[in-house]
Amino acid sequence: MPTILYSSPVFGPVRSRRLGISLGVNLMPSDGKLCSFDCIYCECGFNADHRSTLPRPSREEVREALRTKLEEMLAEEALPDVITFAGNGEPTLHPDFDMIIDDTIALRDEFCPKAKVSVLSNATTAVRQNVREALMRVDNNIQKLDTVNEEYILCVDRPGGHYDVNRIVEALKKFEGHVIIQTMFLRGTFEGKDVSNTSEAFVAPWLEKVKEIAPEQVMIYTIDRETPTAGLMKASREELDDIARQVEKAGLKVSVSY
Repeated sequence: MPTILYSSPVFGPVRSRRLGISLGVNLMPSDGKLCSFDCIYCECGFNADHRSTLPRPSREEVREALRTKLEEMLAEEALPDVITFAGNGEPTLHPDFDMIIDDTIALRDEFCPKAKVSVLSNATTAVRQNVREALMRVDNNIQKLDTVNEEYILCVDRPGGHYDVNRIVEALKKFEGHVIIQTMFLRGTFEGKDVSNTSEAFVAPWLEKVKEIAPEQVMIYTIDRETPTAGLMKASREELDDIARQVEKAGLKVSVSY
């Protein structure tokens, strides 16, 4: 299946379903993928199929590339709504992630003070204090929690090392509400296994943990682009709407991307 790899360190702007006009920051190499997950639905493909040969961009390279792009956008009077850390893998794995966040906030304040700084993370590094402190400084701290079923996580999200979902939930609770939970709902099969997670058996325990985390918002979404494996399908509009109603009933703000 076709996959997408992003330029590094700055790409776009692109129109995001959830965030508006987004200027992307990719802290991973431009020729491959580095991620602590290997999700079967990832638009960047499987990790093993996209081994990088280039290094990650340095803190200095990120800062100068972002400054150059923002100067260009300011001259064109087309500033972004959001500066989003995403790209070819997990952005918080960059060794200078916390300092890059500080540089980005300073550049945002200089060029486009109305723009938000967002980070899309799979939450595997939320247990690290320096990462958590940096994420507390961004506007949109968006953390993935597709389920609390560890068997499903091993099958669909496929973490690269030991993964304890309860430890991750405890780390997410330490944000004390300054966090947005992002959850992918889908249907289909992978390697002969049913990977649908829209049933009550998945939604109910997930929602209980989300209530414990008490995020400022929950983003539920489904597949939007081609995936690296066949057999996956969008969750239906009816399924997503039903889950959204349950989230709202729990007293949480929710957005839905079909």
